[in-house]
Amino acid sequence: MKIRVGYELLYDCPQPTPMMLMLHIHHSRAADIVVPDQVTTTPLVPVTAYRDGFGNWCSRLVAPAGRIRIASTAVLRDSGLPEAITRTARQHDVQDLPPDVLVFLLGSRYRETDRLSETAWSLFGHTPAGAARVQAICDFVHNHIAFNYAAARPTRTAWEAFNERQGVCRDFAHLAVALCRCMNIPARYCTGYLGDFGTPPPYGPMDFAAWFEAYLDGDWHSFDPRNNTRASAEC
Repeated sequence: MKIRVGYELLYDCPQPTPMMLMLHIHHSRAADIVVPDQVTTTPLVPVTAYRDGFGNWCSRLVAPAGRIRIASTAVLRDSGLPEAITRTARQHDVQDLPPDVLVFLLGSRYRETDRLSETAWSLFGHTPAGAARVQAICDFVHNHIAFNYAAARPTRTAWEAFNERQGVCRDFAHLAVALCRCMNIPARYCTGYLGDFGTPPPYGPMDFAAWFEAYLDGDWHSFDPRNNTRASAEC
């Protein structure tokens, strides 16, 4: 099957404003791109590309004062099948993790592992290591946080989401990532498109979404604590 994805973003800038955009399809899906997701702007401004430290394709531009429209459309080839369920994927001992994966055990601005470690071990220390433990974390986060667009704010951290018990998809992902890292499971935040394929009507509009990946059994596996179902063709 082929999936059409795209976006339209409008900004009003009081002065010329440098922007760094993380809007491109993930490089791991490069072979599946039928129509590239080229960034366009109105008014037309120069756009340059670069790769960040995590391998993401990014763009840079300077938005002029006033309104700017940033948009793209692309076509992606996909099987349309849900991702395989990873119930038996094993958890690695920390000493056996590849060097490039170790960074995904660290605490960060949005994921306060120091504050959540004791809670994580008390909640999940008894669960089987591996995919079952990650799923237990997803189940907890899914039931612990109430989804609420009106309560969204860009500064909310995993610790705050845990205590406030409300938020949007990124808050679910931040908390799940933090809890996984507390349990010595490498985890990384993901953002992309959440489409209407594979869902019953009435269909909502395609939207940006957040989920996460956990490193198990030598590979990265997707988990979505917000919807708590296996994803199909997120990109």
